[in-house]
Amino acid sequence: MKYLSTRGSIAPIGFKDAVMMGLATDGGLILPESIPQLDRATVTAWSKLPYPELAFNIISLFATDIPQHDLKELIDRSYASFNHAETTPVVKKNGVYILELFHGPTLAFKDVALQLLGNLFEYLLKERGQKMNILGATSGDTGSAAIAGVRGKKNINIFILHPHLKTSPIQARQMTTVLDANVHNIAVKGTFDDCQDIVKTLFNDLPFKEKYALGAVNSINWARVLAQVVYYFYAWGRLPEQEEAVFSVPTGNFGDIFAGYLAKRMGLPVKKLLLATNENNILSRFVASGDYSLGQVVQTVSPSMDIQLASNLERYLYYLFNENPARVREAFAELRQTGRIVFSTEEVQQVQSEFLTCSVGEAETLKTIADFYRETGYTLDPHTAVGVHGALTCVTDGSSSICLATAHPAKFGEAVEKAIGAPTPLPPQLAALEGLETRCEVMEPDKDQVKAFLEAKAS
Repeated sequence: MKYLSTRGSIAPIGFKDAVMMGLATDGGLILPESIPQLDRATVTAWSKLPYPELAFNIISLFATDIPQHDLKELIDRSYASFNHAETTPVVKKNGVYILELFHGPTLAFKDVALQLLGNLFEYLLKERGQKMNILGATSGDTGSAAIAGVRGKKNINIFILHPHLKTSPIQARQMTTVLDANVHNIAVKGTFDDCQDIVKTLFNDLPFKEKYALGAVNSINWARVLAQVVYYFYAWGRLPEQEEAVFSVPTGNFGDIFAGYLAKRMGLPVKKLLLATNENNILSRFVASGDYSLGQVVQTVSPSMDIQLASNLERYLYYLFNENPARVREAFAELRQTGRIVFSTEEVQQVQSEFLTCSVGEAETLKTIADFYRETGYTLDPHTAVGVHGALTCVTDGSSSICLATAHPAKFGEAVEKAIGAPTPLPPQLAALEGLETRCEVMEPDKDQVKAFLEAKAS
């Protein structure tokens, strides 16, 4: 399997090089040259496998340059860190299926990909005799999951930017209480988009990227998206009906829902992907009317979705534009110049044939948490509540709905307590964070400050 860039200016590379490159050197995102196709019998058979075996079967289709024995060992080790026998179990509540993606070390869906990516990095760096400085931005969960994936690992430093005081307090503590020498947290006085813009700017500084061997853990890294494809197949396999289903995905950066789009393209019986956003609804406007125009970021109780620039949308647009990298380049030049991308009527119709969408306000989010708790005794975190609200209100044709539960509710205890009137008990790994020493650098949203800090701390 070879890989290319959405912007069309890199020679085809293998999976190992795709993982190490992160952001393509032409500024685009990496995708496989072709998407493997699975027939219904294979999908059905594979979906009943234990999670690590399913992950191996799917990932091995894409990671063809890693010996199978090594790949299986990396996958098995990655999911041994999860605290549930099924890795990503599915429960049915109030007529919807909930895919619990929060049983990893940091209690967020990012663990599914980042435990694997950390092990992949360590494996490849050892193989190549190289070192890496990981640079990433987080709106909350990616940072702690990335840190958990690489803390203490040889030949890796990690630098994570997060918006100062705009993650949940627990999310911040999960990052800043990790004192391993190879971990560096930077709190940026701005938004997640400011953090992400700094990261992309530094990756596009090719001499700097090469000198400091920058690596990506954000969902710009192809391995992140690939690992997330697996749980769509696993969740579908838990449905008793084994029929086309709607997946409701709380969405900020488009990475998680793009993994679902890939699963559908591979042959998973997905009826529609429901893109659920909070008030920061640029992606919902894109699906509803083709309006992809930047607005102001609003701070909400679902901070991981407080995003305007969804970096993974570029991967989907590559397919929407019939795999034409010139059209992708034009679209993002237009976005930089005008703050919007204009789509044709035919393109909007294509989007709407594949996605449903809803935008869920603060009051609706809290009411969904409260109502769901009262009716079922099950506690939703605010991001999951956005997806559940979408499934309960937008899926009206009787289709089975699978809602992605992206984080443990205790990670957003203030919002949950506001909704249900009682605190959520803290799991032991979160309770243990209280009172621990923290380490973090607070900076202005200035790429030169971040650059100088990385230069000083890099190995």
